[in-house]
Amino acid sequence: MTRFSATPLEMVTSLWRNRELIRAATRREVLARYRGSALGLLWSFCTPLLMLTVYTFVFGEIFKARWSPDSTSRSEFALVLFVGLIVFNVFSECINRAPTAIIANPNYVKKILFPLEILPFVSLCSAMYHAMVSVGVWLLVYGLLFGAPHVTVLYLPLILGPLCLFILGLSWALASLGVFLRDVSQFIGSFTMAVMFLSPVFYPSSVLPAGWRLALQLNPLTPVIEQAREVLYWGRSPDSQVIVLAWLSTSVVAWLGFAMFQKSRKGFADVL
Repeated sequence: MTRFSATPLEMVTSLWRNRELIRAATRREVLARYRGSALGLLWSFCTPLLMLTVYTFVFGEIFKARWSPDSTSRSEFALVLFVGLIVFNVFSECINRAPTAIIANPNYVKKILFPLEILPFVSLCSAMYHAMVSVGVWLLVYGLLFGAPHVTVLYLPLILGPLCLFILGLSWALASLGVFLRDVSQFIGSFTMAVMFLSPVFYPSSVLPAGWRLALQLNPLTPVIEQAREVLYWGRSPDSQVIVLAWLSTSVVAWLGFAMFQKSRKGFADVL
């Protein structure tokens, strides 16, 4: 029986070894989303632009919402909210698809030699493509309203890197679990919905009581959302200790998820 390595080195080298296949699969997945539409790939730009325009009008003009009590900007709430949604949407898209990543591709398991471990990574790359387009739209709107974006935007990859590792580890674990326990795909939608409201997407963590604020910090998305807002909107440098801790902890999560996937993949063909 074939044995699949579950070492951290194999996790990295497998993705590098299959980089051309990952690039081709990601491109195909992104294009497939807009196949048959008149605007095609242009929708990846139009959709976040439309949503940000709607958020600005609804929260700024109708609800008169302000992110901070002393704010006088009508568009601040929409821009700050949109940063949180960008982060959450990457997480949500990947996690919702992870339990069916293997089930949806039985031919890859049974008939041909295929590096199954890249499937969750392809989903992550597709989600990150749309996230980067949304960030570009955000920077464009910020530039039109407030002038040149802050130079601290260059810190954004350091903040999103740990998020990608966390998502990848969780996706590997859910992909392997979803093969053997089909209820996972039914549960995960409710789970991600709960995570959205338990993350500081629609509200700042400062509005919560101290006890709840401490509990909110246990949510892995919380530091990512807050640090992304710091560097994008307020132009502050991220907390270096938080960044280092995030990279270390999410690297462990990624490896544990990969190890679980590799250890269980020999049973995929029997189940499917």
